[in-house]
Amino acid sequence: MPVWLPGKKSQRKSDEDLVREFSSTGDLDILGDLFSRYIHLVYGVCLKYLKNREESKDAVMQIFEKLISEIPRHTINTFRSWLHVVTKNYCLMQIRSQKSDNEKLIEWLNAPGNFMESLHEPHPIDEDGSDNNEALDDCIERLKDAQKECIKLFYFNNKSYSEISVKLGIDEKKVKSYLQNAKRNLKICLEEKNEENREQ
Repeated sequence: MPVWLPGKKSQRKSDEDLVREFSSTGDLDILGDLFSRYIHLVYGVCLKYLKNREESKDAVMQIFEKLISEIPRHTINTFRSWLHVVTKNYCLMQIRSQKSDNEKLIEWLNAPGNFMESLHEPHPIDEDGSDNNEALDDCIERLKDAQKECIKLFYFNNKSYSEISVKLGIDEKKVKSYLQNAKRNLKICLEEKNEENREQ
C-alpha cells in the first residue's frame, strides 16, 4: 500500500485549504498530501467491510482515484467525515456487486426446470449423484479455459475479482467479462440439456 508523505507546506495547511487548492488546480500532489493524512483510516474502514487485506489495499487506491473526480463536484465542510462516508459507500457497493453476482447465478440455477431443488445449497455441483449436477459439471467443462477458471475461482473457491485478477494475470474488467459470458453460456448449455431430456 503506497504512503504519501506530505511536504512541510502541506503539513501547515488545513484539510479544507488543501481541498480548495486541489479543486482549483487539480494538482495530484496536493491530493496526495491530503489523502496521506487519512490513508490508514481509509484502509481500516475498507478492512472492516471487505474483510480481506489485498482487496482493502486495492480499494484504497480505487478510492484515491475516485477522489480526483469527486472532490471538485462537492462542497466539503469536513474532509475527514466526508472521506469516511465515501469510503464506506465504496465498500458497500463492492459487497453488493459481488453479492448480486452470486445471487443471480443461484437464482437462475434454481429456476423451475433446472437442477437445484433448494436455494439453501450455495453450489449445485456439491449435490453428488445428481444428474442435474452432472449437467452443470459438463457445461462448466465445455466453457473456454478463461471462463471456466473464473467461474470455478469465483463461485466455488469464493475468490474476489481482484484475487482472480492477480492469480490469472488479467485485468479485473476481463474477470468480470469472463464471468458474465460464462454465466450466459452455462445457462444456454443447461437449457439445451433440459430440452434434450424432455424430448427423450
